[in-house]
Amino acid sequence: MSSVQTGFMSRVLENTGIYSILFTLLAVAVTYDQIAYWRYKGNLAGDAWKIPFIGPFLDSVNPKFSGYYAKWVSGDLSCVSVFHKFVIISSTRDMSRKVLNSPAYVKPCVVDVAHKLLRPENWVFMDGKEHVEYRKGLNGLFTRQALESYLPGQRQVYDEYFEEFLKQTKAKNGAPQPFVYQLRELMCAASCRTFVGHYMSREGVKKIADDYYNITAAMELVNFPIIIPYTKTWYGKKAADQVIEAFSACAAKAKVRMRQKGAEPECIMDRWVMQMFESERYRERIAKGEQVPQSEKPTQLLRMFSDYEISMTVMTFLFASQDATSSACSWMLQLTADRPEVLAKVREEGARIRPDPKAGVKLEDLENMEYTRAVVKETLRYRPPVLMIPYLVKKPFHIPEANYTAPKGSMIVPSTWLSLHDPEAYPDPDTFDPERWISGTAEEQGKNWLVFGTGPHYCLGQQYAVLNLMLMLHMLSAEFEWRHEVTALSEEIRIFATIFPKDDLLLSFSRRGEKA
Repeated sequence: MSSVQTGFMSRVLENTGIYSILFTLLAVAVTYDQIAYWRYKGNLAGDAWKIPFIGPFLDSVNPKFSGYYAKWVSGDLSCVSVFHKFVIISSTRDMSRKVLNSPAYVKPCVVDVAHKLLRPENWVFMDGKEHVEYRKGLNGLFTRQALESYLPGQRQVYDEYFEEFLKQTKAKNGAPQPFVYQLRELMCAASCRTFVGHYMSREGVKKIADDYYNITAAMELVNFPIIIPYTKTWYGKKAADQVIEAFSACAAKAKVRMRQKGAEPECIMDRWVMQMFESERYRERIAKGEQVPQSEKPTQLLRMFSDYEISMTVMTFLFASQDATSSACSWMLQLTADRPEVLAKVREEGARIRPDPKAGVKLEDLENMEYTRAVVKETLRYRPPVLMIPYLVKKPFHIPEANYTAPKGSMIVPSTWLSLHDPEAYPDPDTFDPERWISGTAEEQGKNWLVFGTGPHYCLGQQYAVLNLMLMLHMLSAEFEWRHEVTALSEEIRIFATIFPKDDLLLSFSRRGEKA
């Protein structure tokens, strides 16, 4: 009996020892996690205590604009720590500009999973001279001549989808219905036509739009740090693989077409491939010993990029434009529908500059639409699609203005909202007022205009984005009416990478002169 009791007690003590060790290890890990947070936090605004390991991850599952705003107004720099990542949030105009203009210390990172979705060798993750040289080769895709050549394709897409909007409204007997997702597909189609032309079918565009929804979900600022089956990041990775494959097929077709005699570029992919072929022919002439006049040398000498490389680049173009323009056009249609006096001025200007709504739209027409441009720019200021621009700290980044040094490996996130709602730059900033861009001083506030970023990684396609939104608003207002059903959530902001009306934008459409 004594030996049995002794054996039982030994097992109890043994198990107690294991549990004690596990508890001690957990306590040490929690303590280390908290001390590391305090060490990184320093004098930054932020929670005094961190939820062990995960931090505010659960809040990020359903991010709220009010939560982000509270961070921005808490200090020029504030912080959170989620899983293994320490995140510094830059709020003010000057602090955000400092980060964006410090390529020696920071580089774009989007989010942890971005390298796996967009591919680590993607040009957006390049740094220094390599990045500068790559961008130079892309500048020719956004010249004035190039932008004008994309207009016919964009207009065709808008014509097709506006007719679809009429049918969808009639199917609901004129009742307003959520249109955020239809607008996502529309802007994806317009972008795909611009980027890959007719190399992709309407069904292919629909698939891309659906895939990009999953990619965007995986690219939220805070997500689970590793790819686990059936999570957002897992679905996003699968979607990214399919998009890369689809765009690679388009690149192969573009190379075949642009080799043909007399082929004219119709999309960005055509134009880029054409420049590659021009560079190839120039090098061949030089290799043969020909004295090629300087005037016949291509503006930018490019190497021959593979279909895969072209695909990755176009994928990032679409990633940069898809959600941002979807957000902007959603708010633009809501804001103009709710302000008939604004819409009336857009229509008057359009009818004066382009009296025949069936005629082609020239770049010169859009350039002369001062008020339409003002509406687009005010939409981008009032409801900036991109609230934050994540960067990775490459080496300790001392910020004397805040008496703080951002540690290597941390994420630093410049934000745009406060700079675009600064009452000194934009009086009465919470009022939608396109006139501030015409008779006011808004155009003079270049330092505050962070919609497209600044510094070496500023958005290449900013002019394209503005013109695209102008074209959409002009064409829609010329021939169609749209009615917005205002709800208690219409002005509330839902965050899904970019921002959208929380009620998903209830609209109905009709042809002008007809009842919805």
